[in-house]
Amino acid sequence: MRSLRFSLIAATMVASTAFASPADPKNGVDFQTLSAPQPVQATSKKVEVIEFFAYHCPACNALEPTLNGWVKKQGDNIVMRRIHLPFQGPADPEAHLFLTLEAMGKLEEYHGRVFQAVHVQRQRLMKDDAIIEWAAKNGLDRAKFMETWNSFGVTTKLRRLGQISNNYKVTGTPTIIIDGKYVVSPSQVSEANKIQGMEATMQATTQVMDALVKKAAATK
Repeated sequence: MRSLRFSLIAATMVASTAFASPADPKNGVDFQTLSAPQPVQATSKKVEVIEFFAYHCPACNALEPTLNGWVKKQGDNIVMRRIHLPFQGPADPEAHLFLTLEAMGKLEEYHGRVFQAVHVQRQRLMKDDAIIEWAAKNGLDRAKFMETWNSFGVTTKLRRLGQISNNYKVTGTPTIIIDGKYVVSPSQVSEANKIQGMEATMQATTQVMDALVKKAAATK
């Protein structure tokens, strides 16, 4: 019985690999579909794409240039949003930084600089004090930063991140949500397609995303 069980497991794994294809992704293999799709903010025929990420996440840092290029290529086909996964709980300092930059209108200018600080300059921006000092030393007005950091809007959004993450069933990063229901991650794409290497994994992930955006657009 044990040998039969192992044979069945092996056959299932082989079958999953055989059907995996980034260009023609299969549900449950290359991506997952949420049992409870979430409302989208995109209007008209645009497809909403959400990246759940974390500044300290090496895979998120590796995905960033590929994702930015993919967003430009998609152009008006999509509406792109980012959500910082609150790994440290409802007062997560990194998520707090992201929301503060967003509220200040500084996200486009500073998003990449935060990744650079963490992954290239090896700065530990995991606590409030360290983040506030980094912001002040990198050209952000300390008073305005603190006013936004402590604002009702930012702190309310920060407290809600945990529930939002739970709604999308996201526990790790990077995770991409397309049209409120399709869930894609480089780790799943890599495992399903037996891909080795970060660059190849990220390129395959965007292939899956291409297919799912097209699939979602066809229903609008």
